[in-house]
Amino acid sequence: MVEMITNINGKINGFVWGLPMMVLILGVGIYLSVRCGFPQFRHFVHIMKNTLGKAFEKKEKSEGAVSPFKAMCTALAASIGTGNIAGVSGAIAIGGPGAVFWMWVSALLGMCTKFAEVTLSIKYRQRNEKGDWVGGPMYYISSGLGKNWKWLASLFAIFGALAAFGIGNMTQINTIASTVNTAISKFVSTTESQQTVIAWVVAIICAIICAIVLIGGIQRLADVCSLLVPVMAVIYIIASLIVIIVNVGNIPSAFSAIFVGAFNPSAVAGGLAGVGIKTALTKGVGRGIFSNEAGLGSAPIAHAAADVDHPVKQGIFGVFEVFMDTIVVCTMTALVVLLGVGVQNIEYGNDIGANLTIAGFESVFGGAVPALAVAVCLSLFALSTVLTWALYGTRCIEYLFGFKASKVYQVIFCLFACIAGTVELSLAWNIADTLNGLMAIPNLIAVALLSPVVVKLCKEYFTEVKKNK
Repeated sequence: MVEMITNINGKINGFVWGLPMMVLILGVGIYLSVRCGFPQFRHFVHIMKNTLGKAFEKKEKSEGAVSPFKAMCTALAASIGTGNIAGVSGAIAIGGPGAVFWMWVSALLGMCTKFAEVTLSIKYRQRNEKGDWVGGPMYYISSGLGKNWKWLASLFAIFGALAAFGIGNMTQINTIASTVNTAISKFVSTTESQQTVIAWVVAIICAIICAIVLIGGIQRLADVCSLLVPVMAVIYIIASLIVIIVNVGNIPSAFSAIFVGAFNPSAVAGGLAGVGIKTALTKGVGRGIFSNEAGLGSAPIAHAAADVDHPVKQGIFGVFEVFMDTIVVCTMTALVVLLGVGVQNIEYGNDIGANLTIAGFESVFGGAVPALAVAVCLSLFALSTVLTWALYGTRCIEYLFGFKASKVYQVIFCLFACIAGTVELSLAWNIADTLNGLMAIPNLIAVALLSPVVVKLCKEYFTEVKKNK
């Protein structure tokens, strides 16, 4: 059965993440950047000043909404997770150091894609029967493009509801379980049956926490994410910086491997013989999008709850989100792996998930501490991702079948989380990659078609900013 699922998914994945998808993702990013005047670069200082600079400002929020920072943290909770730790190391192991370069490219263009998505989600959001703001691709497709495009909105919602079980459930909880097992093995030896029991226990605990948070709604979710994300991001970045500083002399060779490997992977290491640019590009872009979710259409669902008076005010949080996720955190992980393990010492062709990142930390900290630290960081990051993706799936089901159906979906999501710890990791990642691609297609089509709305709002906002200066 597993073999059949693997084969079917492999064929769909090969089509979904083929050259057309790369062209669509990068092409839409370039198109939006040009049409909007490259706001991610031209207004970068303004973006930092009005996102990070105002992160902890307190103000009154309206009913059914959360603060712009909490909305961003909720979305960031979904993106900063296993993709930053296990995903980056996996991309390097399969596509070589050059995959990091393509991850950067997709992020720089993805900043504008997410800017457009988030802006549209605020523009076309609605109130649900509970009084909460709801939005996302399904809403800006049906409201922005008209009733003739409702089929595309429904298609996105279907893919989104299913994808939540992959990217936001299987891969996250499975990686938590395997990382916890790795950390425990550093202290005591465990049998295979004991590891299975640990995986079950971890998965059930995650499911219970997910259920408790979901009962509290968007407010409780936003509160949890705004606490977890900043704290764990700072801890992870500091630990990564220590590894980088210790190996500071090897930084030039690591960057050389990244840039050379982007166009000639086999020239970087013998283990990459036969690996071409296509593999480096697809792994870099694919895992980059898995991490920052630019173009997927997922993050706008969280951002739609933000209490803002202009769509672009939240759109710039989308730019900051991608910058923080990929340019900062993913780069940190890549350098920990390339500097700590060594370009020539990586076992290419074998995706061992977070273990490669742990090995990078062990090279400096030694002993069992790195495994424990990574297990804690990854577990909290991944858990916040599970919580946010439960929200995404809930909103998709709510759009399709109504508010009551979303409660049934949440129960199924939590029950599914209980068994996710024992799913084969490689299959879970591949299914998640496939569902990501299926989500992205209708969303990217809609964002491109609605680009005139984004351009108008962008000009309107930054003209006002310039006038006020």
